[in-house]
Amino acid sequence: MSETVRKHKEYLFPAVATYYKEPLPLVRGEGMHVWDENGEKYLDCFGGVLTISVGHANPAVIKAQTDQLHQLAHASSLYPNKNQSDLAEKLAQITPGRLKKSFFTNTGTEADDTAVHAAKLFTKRQEIVVLRYSYSGRSATALSAVGNSTWRPIGSQVAGFTHAHAPYCYRCPFHKTPNTCRLECAEDIEEVIQTTTTGEIAAFMAEPILGVGGFIVPPPGYFEKAVGIARKHGGIFIVDEVQTGWGRTGDKWFGIEHWDVEPDILTSAKGLGNGAPIGITTATPEIADSFPGISFSTFGGNPVSTAAALAVLKEIEDKDLKKNAKEVGEYFRAGLEELKAKHPVVGDVRGMGMMQAIELVRDRETKEPAPGALAQVFEETRRRGVLIGKGGLHGNISRLGPPLIANRGHIDELIAALDAALGSVTL
Repeated sequence: MSETVRKHKEYLFPAVATYYKEPLPLVRGEGMHVWDENGEKYLDCFGGVLTISVGHANPAVIKAQTDQLHQLAHASSLYPNKNQSDLAEKLAQITPGRLKKSFFTNTGTEADDTAVHAAKLFTKRQEIVVLRYSYSGRSATALSAVGNSTWRPIGSQVAGFTHAHAPYCYRCPFHKTPNTCRLECAEDIEEVIQTTTTGEIAAFMAEPILGVGGFIVPPPGYFEKAVGIARKHGGIFIVDEVQTGWGRTGDKWFGIEHWDVEPDILTSAKGLGNGAPIGITTATPEIADSFPGISFSTFGGNPVSTAAALAVLKEIEDKDLKKNAKEVGEYFRAGLEELKAKHPVVGDVRGMGMMQAIELVRDRETKEPAPGALAQVFEETRRRGVLIGKGGLHGNISRLGPPLIANRGHIDELIAALDAALGSVTL
């Protein structure tokens, strides 16, 4: 056991989870790769949970942060700074619909909390519909919204959240197929509101693709119907783009843009900073203006993190990484479909752009989850120098989110490692 791992086990909460039987201490990153303490090189296909968007140690992002550090590292949001103002302007330009005004924080958890508070203040209602299998963060509010028992160490601490069925097509709770689906999962929101709330809600909050839940992709038409129902009952639409934002889903800045609906509030974090801590809550003017009194964030919108964010957005634009995520993502998906055809343990393949998943099952007919199989795949891909992620309620889904700079060669290497690992699985 390395000294780093020994200290981690001795001095950190045991709840601070690590991947792999033998935890992997990383010491360096560059582009698509990271290195461990022993100098072993790995292709990073999870990007720090979809956070490294433009590559490890991206020179432009490093320069922006370093230049800012030499000028001003911190002042708090009580003092306006140019980077924060410029980023807020940029967000108003690229976010969908009428979104315009932003509140900066440090994490996706804080971004979602801010959105929930804003929705309640604007509508003067308290109840919010969220989805099963969802994940919103670690605060008391966010944990109450989480729809996954794995990530809920305590019961609901904040009242008012009610959980509708997720649009989980592979495990449809209504036992429908693509040919028989009438978007019952979206229609379920109507009954949830009528039977578990006062009938008038503050908001419907959802991820365009449910991340921790296993990259669950809603079917076409889902959000149009779901949001329509929410608005009929007085609710606004909060879209959680913490994992799906910044070109991740291919061709567009945000995942929700793949559906014909406009959010009233958008939250995000992760890939915007490429590793720098930053969270955003961007709302329509009337919602932002209804937030009463005064508020501030000690570190939210700090000049260093916002400098990193501006550099990340410029890199995505200059290198056309949204297009790259779409084109390489399609190549990626084709490779995963081939793995599904070859390996019976792969029950489903799904995703968008550079956000793809494979769900492992013991039997395709019963769809019994196979978390043990994924554990084997994890260790074997690591042995072959490739790092992947996991998720799902049962821990049987591999989440694959390489940086947006990935090319076909990187994908070939990932597919080869997965192919070998899947071929070695014993059930």
